[in-house]
Amino acid sequence: MRGVSKIFSNGTLALSNMTLNVQRGEFLSLLGPSGCGKSTALRIIAGLGAPSSGAIEWPSSTINARGLPEGDIGFVFQDPTLMPWATVFGNVHLPLKLRGAGKEQAREQIMQTLAMVGLADFADAYPRELSGGMKMRVSIARALVTKPTLLLMDEPFAALDEITRQKLNDDVLMLWRQSGITVIFVTHSVFESAYLSNRIVVMRARPGQVFSDLPLVTSAERDEQYRTSEEYRASCAVVSRALHDAIHSAEIR
Repeated sequence: MRGVSKIFSNGTLALSNMTLNVQRGEFLSLLGPSGCGKSTALRIIAGLGAPSSGAIEWPSSTINARGLPEGDIGFVFQDPTLMPWATVFGNVHLPLKLRGAGKEQAREQIMQTLAMVGLADFADAYPRELSGGMKMRVSIARALVTKPTLLLMDEPFAALDEITRQKLNDDVLMLWRQSGITVIFVTHSVFESAYLSNRIVVMRARPGQVFSDLPLVTSAERDEQYRTSEEYRASCAVVSRALHDAIHSAEIR
């Protein structure tokens, strides 16, 4: 992102001169208070909205006519946004269907992706038959089925209970390690960002800007034991202070 600003039609300035570099293979979290422009930034990166000024720059080798990397972006929304009339298989098939791939042609790829998120046995189930966590797994599978190199996740676990949220955090980390995908993850949870990320960008309150850029390097396996470790506690404290300072800086601007 190069000097990106976003003004909505009602005059709200959501982002102001935001600059951010994302490296290939990173797990980067955007952290900040509600309304600071995290989701707006993510949607602009995805091409779901245009900046009022500034630009999104991509590696030139993959650019299509819309200025986006062809087929390289997966997006997971805050809600699963599943088609209630379609099975799990049908929902995950959708991105491939839009590219002209029939069910049988895409079956192996779909089933492999469902297996990655632990839902291979639920291919014929309907969304009404699934728990909240399972619905979100379907949404993640739908985003991954095209094998993107960039996965954008907009507070996907915020509405889930803590146990389900922690399990899905672990699953996303495993998928990230296995695939080498780049992840940009929006959250307002200090604890979630410190657990998942190898880099956290803390944003000011609206209008959104980068306030702190925090690398989180650890040799430890991020698992249940890590959640109770002194290293994790210390990381959470650093991130919490940065968030507090970002909020306070907005109050005195």
